Amino acid sequence: MEDLFRSYWWLLFPLGFFIASAFDQIMRYQRHRDTLNLIKSYTDQGKEPPAVLLDRMAGKLKADEEAEANEDGWDDRAERRRYRRLRRRERGWYQVVLFGVLACGFGFASVSGLYSAGGAFLIVTFVMAALCLASLVTVLTSRRD
Repeated sequence: MEDLFRSYWWLLFPLGFFIASAFDQIMRYQRHRDTLNLIKSYTDQGKEPPAVLLDRMAGKLKADEEAEANEDGWDDRAERRRYRRLRRRERGWYQVVLFGVLACGFGFASVSGLYSAGGAFLIVTFVMAALCLASLVTVLTSRRD
């Protein structure tokens, strides 16, 4: 039994994702049921349910998006898009620096023979350098507003 766990330890990750998605579906079902009960209570009283509840039931508006739309204070969609593009560009420079430093670190480990795994470190160096270059090209070719 111990050997089985040692051989298939990686199965814990897909199992964890499966459990997390099942929990998410249960919570989504309960939120949907509660919204439907709220709409029923409005109709039982002879009142028109708010449009937000009907939109949520139709799938046009999620509860998280509704809260975000009310809290962030953005009035214009173009303004929100511009802000997200700027944040993406800043995050891109972060990725360029991160992957560049990691490529240098793994390159040093490969050359110095650290842990006697020079070949493996060399492969990781190439992958990190490729990610650094891809991030750099993405940042440099992104549209400026």
